[in-house]
Amino acid sequence: MALQHANDETFESMISDGITLVDFWAAWCGPCQMFGPIFESVSETVKDVNFVKFEIDDVNRKTPAKFGIRSIPSILAFVNGELKEARTGLMDEETVIQWINELKAA
Repeated sequence: MALQHANDETFESMISDGITLVDFWAAWCGPCQMFGPIFESVSETVKDVNFVKFEIDDVNRKTPAKFGIRSIPSILAFVNGELKEARTGLMDEETVIQWINELKAA
């Protein structure tokens, strides 16, 4: 599924169905800039998972606060809208794919 972008208003509807990985990031964050292409590449490879990017900025504060996002990049995994796991920091493509396979097996 194509990479999607969420904000406070669209977030809940975007995580409600199936497995969804959400990348909380910011334009000023170096590790976020490094992880962005990895996240996008995995989104093009793994078609049965939703991939959502959520830019933390002055406008979108409600959702990051709800999930206690304190450092970025933070990647949250949801299954049918329910938070299953959160990971923080840079991951390589192989690690992201392995994590997805673990989520599918659970």
